[in-house]
Amino acid sequence: MRRALRSAVAGLFLAALATSAPAQELAERLGAPRAVREMVLRSTTDLSVMRPVIEAFLETRPGVAVRYEQWLSNNLYDVTRADCAAGGRAADLVISSAVHHMVDLVNQGCATRHVSAETAALPAALGWRDELWGVTREPAVMVYNRDLVPPEDVPHSRFDLLDLLRDDDRPYAGRVATYDIEASGLGYLFAYADSLEATTFGGLMEAFGRADTVATCCSAEIMAGVLAGDYLIAYNIIGSYALELAARTPRLGIVAPGDYTLILSRGAMIPKGAADGALGAEMVDFLLSPAGRAALGAADLLTDLEDLVASGAVDVDAGPSLLRPVELSPKLLVASDRQKRMLFSARWRAAFPQATGGPAADR
Repeated sequence: MRRALRSAVAGLFLAALATSAPAQELAERLGAPRAVREMVLRSTTDLSVMRPVIEAFLETRPGVAVRYEQWLSNNLYDVTRADCAAGGRAADLVISSAVHHMVDLVNQGCATRHVSAETAALPAALGWRDELWGVTREPAVMVYNRDLVPPEDVPHSRFDLLDLLRDDDRPYAGRVATYDIEASGLGYLFAYADSLEATTFGGLMEAFGRADTVATCCSAEIMAGVLAGDYLIAYNIIGSYALELAARTPRLGIVAPGDYTLILSRGAMIPKGAADGALGAEMVDFLLSPAGRAALGAADLLTDLEDLVASGAVDVDAGPSLLRPVELSPKLLVASDRQKRMLFSARWRAAFPQATGGPAADR
């Protein structure tokens, strides 16, 4: 009787997951129309950014196609976890910027092991249990409107940003934006990493609240607001998207904070239940190969801050000793702990009572 009851409850749980499963933002098939193998790649990375990388992968694989599904970070976590719980067919490869989600999925036993020369060459901080690999290198930056922010006001560090927000004249009140951490998996990750690294974190939270800082969704939306003048400065924006937009719109200035700069490596995982996990593994090896690194670099997904500073694309160089890579390790499980997240979110909500609370929209 108990076994039957447990089975019935499990069935209802999985059915609920299936009926409430979120949908992807978009899906597109890339590759030869008559390809004999098709890989399902789910990712938080904008297809416009990832497309040339996928095309480089397919160049020497005429019999392969890729169905690319672009997902919001929290939704991608939910659907991957649901696939794992159901034990059915899953994507062949998942790549997410919210790497604390990925560590949690691996810890739940939702990943497939893969070992190769490429994965073995990764630094220890960018690989975990031969099931999760960091495939990009992207700084968390501040962006600003070059036309509206005077040079003397450009914040070169978090201390500078604090000074702007605490200015008695309040020129930046309501004109600074950042991610809504309750809507954005990446926003939560960056805020959590800041809480571990920055002596300024408590002060920033207080200053954000006093200066009516806007917490909202999406890299694209925030940067569009900066360019439109709705916001003057945005904090903790993923550098790859900022660099791509700044190349087209010189009004967008970019700063790598001089006190320290977080460095994100998007996590790649081959889910259990993948229909063609071998092809997913092949994609992982490509992304870690010289050809894949070149393609990622051209897409601004693999960046070198010294080169960016030398080119003038970024205003401040934090210096190698002040770079803070987000490590792919069990340490990130704390970020996903339910109690920890509730306490952290409550503290954040006190600083941002007017947050949009919109969909999980960051990538």
